[in-house]
Amino acid sequence: MATAEDRRAVARRAPGRLSFSWLGLVGFVLVLVLLAVALVQARQFALLRQAVQMGDDYVVPLVFQAEIEQLRLHEQWRRAADERVPLDTETLRLRYEIWVSRVEMLHGQNTQRLIEGQDDHRQTLQQVRDFIAAADKALGPAPTAVLDRDFVTALAPQLEALTAPMHGLSLSAAHKVSEQLMQRGVTVRQQNQLGLGLTMFLSVLTLAFAFIALRQVRQLRERRAVLEELATKLRFARREAEAASDAKSAFLANMSHEIRTPFHGLMGMLSLLRETGLTPRQIDYLRTATESADHLLALLNDILDMSQLESGRVALAVAPVDLRALLRDVEALMRPQANAKPLALHIDADPTVPERILADATRLKQIVFNLLSNAIKFTDRGAVVLDVRTRKGLSDQPEIVFAVSDTGIGMDEATQAQLFNRFVQGDSTRSRRHGGTGLGLEISRNLARLMGGDITVRSKPGEGSCFTLHMPLQVPPGPATEAAAPAPQGVEASRPLKVLVAEDHPVNRQYMAALLENLGHDAHFTTNGEEAVQALRRQRFDVVLMDLHMPVLDGVAATRAIRALTDTERSTVPIVALTADAFAETRDRCLVAGMNDFLTKPVNLERLATSLRRLFGTGMPAAQAAPAPPRQAATGRDGSPVVDEAAIAMALQAMSREKLAAMVEDFLDQAPETVQRLRAAVRDAQPLELRTNAHAAKGAALNLGLVGLAATAEALQAGAAHLPAHEVARLVQRYEDLVPATRTALRSLGVLRATPQDAVTG
Repeated sequence: MATAEDRRAVARRAPGRLSFSWLGLVGFVLVLVLLAVALVQARQFALLRQAVQMGDDYVVPLVFQAEIEQLRLHEQWRRAADERVPLDTETLRLRYEIWVSRVEMLHGQNTQRLIEGQDDHRQTLQQVRDFIAAADKALGPAPTAVLDRDFVTALAPQLEALTAPMHGLSLSAAHKVSEQLMQRGVTVRQQNQLGLGLTMFLSVLTLAFAFIALRQVRQLRERRAVLEELATKLRFARREAEAASDAKSAFLANMSHEIRTPFHGLMGMLSLLRETGLTPRQIDYLRTATESADHLLALLNDILDMSQLESGRVALAVAPVDLRALLRDVEALMRPQANAKPLALHIDADPTVPERILADATRLKQIVFNLLSNAIKFTDRGAVVLDVRTRKGLSDQPEIVFAVSDTGIGMDEATQAQLFNRFVQGDSTRSRRHGGTGLGLEISRNLARLMGGDITVRSKPGEGSCFTLHMPLQVPPGPATEAAAPAPQGVEASRPLKVLVAEDHPVNRQYMAALLENLGHDAHFTTNGEEAVQALRRQRFDVVLMDLHMPVLDGVAATRAIRALTDTERSTVPIVALTADAFAETRDRCLVAGMNDFLTKPVNLERLATSLRRLFGTGMPAAQAAPAPPRQAATGRDGSPVVDEAAIAMALQAMSREKLAAMVEDFLDQAPETVQRLRAAVRDAQPLELRTNAHAAKGAALNLGLVGLAATAEALQAGAAHLPAHEVARLVQRYEDLVPATRTALRSLGVLRATPQDAVTG
């Protein structure tokens, strides 16, 4: 609310606007006066220039020179006519030419202007021309008569007759120029008087303007003081508001975290309770409780995200992301919601889209989840489509585009204009039915802009909507080609290596044993990092293949312990990381801990052989692998990929079909135990335990080419900390459901033997 002082400040600003108006008016008048003065002076300059004709002063000397030369010619002509004096034709000719040249100079524009209106002067010049015409017959450039005494005597009277007119022409020119000089003086005096008058007028006008300007400056100083006082008050008010906002954000964040922790346990118990024997009424009560808990947790998540965005505490964790795996995770979570309507859900990526991009996988999933969830929420029939493609941006920079289109109710322009505003929902009727804070799209747009992109919408009522997320396309660099290092510790490049493998999952141990046996190396296994350290203390190994996620002591801690050993030969053993995480920060953690190389699962024969050649030289045996077949995937009933045929083919290059079948059978037989551990982690609200078990299952599934189970395990690992408990339980159920589908797909590919039950089922 405005104070009395603020109102007085506003009142003081009103005269200021009036002063600015007067100042503008005076300035406009001054400009007009300056233009008038410029026009007057331009006119006076033209008049002065007209009065002062350059060159008129030189006419008098020209006429005088012509008269002098005429007298000299007349004297020389008289001597030539005197019979007592010898005839000097050369001197006469020279004197004649000089006089003619002076006469020709009298025919200029200035001379003509002097003799205007005077007939006697024109007659004099005509007499001169007549004489020259007669004399040129003997003295001209093309003479036709003989220059003798008779010729001279005949023209002497005509030349004598020119003496008086030439003298009169000279006097007339002198008088004319004298009159011009007097007129010029008068014009200059008038110009000076006018200039002095204009100067005085401009001086008075300048003084008036200076007075107004000084008065205005004084008013501006007063107004600036008032504005500075207001700015100080606003600064204090802004600090108080920011402090209140920070306190609110901190409170919301703390409360959200405090409430979310018991909520995960509550929702986990609700999801487990659903699997027990309940009456229809109890199932209905449980469904209502679960929906209410989901709704409340979604509200808390939105409030937490919004408070973090406002306080600037959201930092992007940019790392290489397997885009197709991310899309599979999205589809796994969204398809149950689409099937419940029912709606067709299509997720497609253009072939030109890279397999891996640099992005924050968690935030990218959050945006895509939100857009797809909204599309499904506001679409009752038809289809929801997520289309991923690349394009060139405004500055010709490549962009990746996620376009979510639906066949829902659509929106008018007024709704679209308010769509990304806080607490505003597109369709309030449906939003009340489905719930929501109205923060989802604002959070998504803020996250998109934090990634350097944006979200746009295109929609028409009754024709559906299309939300488009676009962001800069960044592709992670490929693995650098490194020069082969010399074999360390005196290891001969061609002999088999003694390899220590630290791996907690039994299927992965069998798989690595098959790869190392194929390469001709001797493998020794431990189940955790502590055992690996103890094994190195007891005996010498050429290289260690270290899994990162192990119980007791993980791979990074075990590496640090090995590097701290007192025995130099054992502490410097080459260590290669084995992990299903391909993130840049994971690679950095491994290198900082002292590891020498980094292999991501699935580990195939060729990649393992290449890594060993980098460590021990080019003499190491290379993997004799046939070219990999085109990547194909066997799919389940819902169309999602279950088994990667290319990965199966690559595994068969390293081991026999019987050995691979045995490993796959072991893994699938362990699946019920894995599911039991995952459900226990959900029930006990133990996200770390859930993430650890999911990671172990993902690594083993990747090595065996079981992409459906691997993708579900990766979704469990990524969502263990932030997904609602019922969504986590749904992923665990999906993992369990995929086991028989995977077994069936492997039997159809001939990896596992078909059973009589398969024939009956088929």
